[in-house]
Amino acid sequence: MEKKIPFSFIVVIGLMLFALFFGAGNLIFPTMLGQSAGTNFWPANIGFLITGVGLPTLGVIALGFSGKDDLQSLASRVHPVFGLVFTTVLYLAIGPLFAIPRTGNVSFEIGVKPFLSADEYTLAAAIFSIIFFGITCFFSLNPARIVDIVGKVLTPIKLTFISILVIVGLLYPLGGFQQPLEKYSTHALFNGFQEGYLTMDALAAFVFGIIVINAIRSRGATSRRQIVTVCVKAACIAAVILSVIYVALSYISASTVTAFGYLENGGQILARMSSYYFGTSGGIFLGLMITIACLTTSIGLITSCASYFHKLLPRFSYKKLVVGLCIFSAVIANIGLNELITISVPVLTIIYPLAIVLMFLTFCHSLFKGERLVYQGSMLLVFIISLADGLKATPFHLAALDEFLGSYLPMYTIGLGWVLPAIIGALGGYVISRVRKDSSLVNS
Repeated sequence: MEKKIPFSFIVVIGLMLFALFFGAGNLIFPTMLGQSAGTNFWPANIGFLITGVGLPTLGVIALGFSGKDDLQSLASRVHPVFGLVFTTVLYLAIGPLFAIPRTGNVSFEIGVKPFLSADEYTLAAAIFSIIFFGITCFFSLNPARIVDIVGKVLTPIKLTFISILVIVGLLYPLGGFQQPLEKYSTHALFNGFQEGYLTMDALAAFVFGIIVINAIRSRGATSRRQIVTVCVKAACIAAVILSVIYVALSYISASTVTAFGYLENGGQILARMSSYYFGTSGGIFLGLMITIACLTTSIGLITSCASYFHKLLPRFSYKKLVVGLCIFSAVIANIGLNELITISVPVLTIIYPLAIVLMFLTFCHSLFKGERLVYQGSMLLVFIISLADGLKATPFHLAALDEFLGSYLPMYTIGLGWVLPAIIGALGGYVISRVRKDSSLVNS
């Protein structure tokens, strides 16, 4: 008989999951979206919530539903080589190349940089990176305590900081909503959908889902049904909190254009709001909020990445990988926020659709009896389209191909050109697999 999982533990898991998801990008992107979308606030936010909340929630549940212990096993349903390559690229993207450095970078630029003169930036950034990733390293070296540290300690502190800013912003708005910027004047929902890519949470869901499943198993859950049930409840708790905070941050930011004008990024918007509402102490308040938010995500990502690369390269110990990842991330963090975002856009545009399709195929796995050709047909066509889409943000942009796909492929111009190929590839793979089986039966 399985051990009953207490609801109090599910709540802790849900809070931990929220804290792991809610890092640097989760503060700055909905904030920027609010200013940019203006009167198109709601459709833009609905699109953002689909990719920023809905997909991460599905990702965690999909991993539990699959019965697999890790992402590589799940992705290997396409092909073992694909499983290895896709998983490695995903861990690098949400790890040392983009997401982990961004946690330190955002913390510095919003929490420390406003108090410095221009000639102090370089040295201060280096010192801050050492301290920030030193703390990350300390907690990551003891991964067994991550549920208690993140779920019971850091999350309540972070929620308190965020709630104060949101409540004050709602009670004392800075002005009315303005007309949307060009990007959100048309197709606001689909632009919000793509903006959610930048949080990287749908990718991180496959990684954080492993932490959740291991935590659930540690409490005595053994059957897939019980694991999925607890995953759904915990993921829904995290999803509700994320949704409320995203909408609230976006809403109060949409009212700031009259007072501040259009600012360069979400970090600047948050800094100006904090200074306006709380004066000099506002900068300190915001810095603590940002740093704690980023620290929880950094710990979760370092822990997950080190565990994966230790499994992939067992000659490197977990502790050595934690230290190495922290050092590497500290160096990359000094590149700059805008530069990191710019570099990450084409990579995320390419791999995000693959992750989304893998999620949905996982839920439909039993319907097509796990036929590998279904996975392969769908993922191949999606990769071709998402690659062409991703190249638009690079010097390798193929204008002729882009124009051709825009003319003949539905929804390509709004970033969803991969949807129809995904369906066609899956159906084609299923038909071919059935024909092969029928032919083998005839020949036998």
